[in-house]
Amino acid sequence: MTLFGQDDAVARFTAARDSGALHHAWLLAGPRGVGKALFANMASLRLLADAAGPKVGPPGIDTPPDHPIARLIEAGSHPDFRKLERELNDKGDALRRNITVKQVRKLGSLFAVAPSMSAWRAVVIDSIDDMEREAANALLKMLEEPPANSIFFLVSHAPGRLLPTIRSRCRRLDLRPLDHDAMTAALRERLPELAEAERENLIPSAGGSVGRALAVAELDLAVLETEALAIMRTGDPDNARRSKLASALAGKAAAPRYAAFLEMAPTMLAKEARQSEGAARQRALDAYARARESAAIAPRLSLDPAATCFQIGTILASVAGSRTGG
Repeated sequence: MTLFGQDDAVARFTAARDSGALHHAWLLAGPRGVGKALFANMASLRLLADAAGPKVGPPGIDTPPDHPIARLIEAGSHPDFRKLERELNDKGDALRRNITVKQVRKLGSLFAVAPSMSAWRAVVIDSIDDMEREAANALLKMLEEPPANSIFFLVSHAPGRLLPTIRSRCRRLDLRPLDHDAMTAALRERLPELAEAERENLIPSAGGSVGRALAVAELDLAVLETEALAIMRTGDPDNARRSKLASALAGKAAAPRYAAFLEMAPTMLAKEARQSEGAARQRALDAYARARESAAIAPRLSLDPAATCFQIGTILASVAGSRTGG
């Protein structure tokens, strides 16, 4: 898979790597779906591949897929690489709410022995936002006293919510929303079965996020976006649209669409604020802040999806008429 639109981030990281003074922890910050996890995986692979040999020739963070280290990581069998992400729950039917302290403590086995393939070890955490508090504190101890020749990549969609002590131990690298050309190239690679016109239609509402565009295509989010936009325009005086939205996203089967909607609504409000002026802009900004808070809190507290969607719908309705500047 190709990383598109993040040339500046790649250049900054490779400059640090090639200087011989590579920081031990990198906080990869930016919106969801812009390539942070892909960057972390690629940078880890390149570092481990160059260290173990044969050294990769071209600059940057790409590694040929037939490189021996690439094959090991693809198979999940590289002894010096770990990736932490939410695991399946005990029933095996859904992901846990958080990355647990048990998962973090298991990293101890990685650092308890000498590296096997080269002098380097790499850890990717996708995402650090998903860590429970005790897990974050356990990780902090590792970041405070990092083992030699070890590197951590912490993927974060909301770095402002992290422990300040964790942020202070990391070098921050911001990955930006993709421009139109990068989005076009990325979607051509990820959705080759779609016609060019269909891919092009995904870009305007994606906000520079490949992940969001893929969700729109795969989860039929265009219908949800149409409903949300109608609520913003009309105010939904009889609650009909909000009720329809809540019903559509209630239930276990709707969980992926519900999660996508929680990301979509704040993005729509941010776009509305950028396109408005005066009091209308302030209404949209206030709504954005409230929607973002609701979207962040709901999954953590396991709030009822239907009630949460109705609440966010009410926030969207508060912006009605903002384009007129009223």
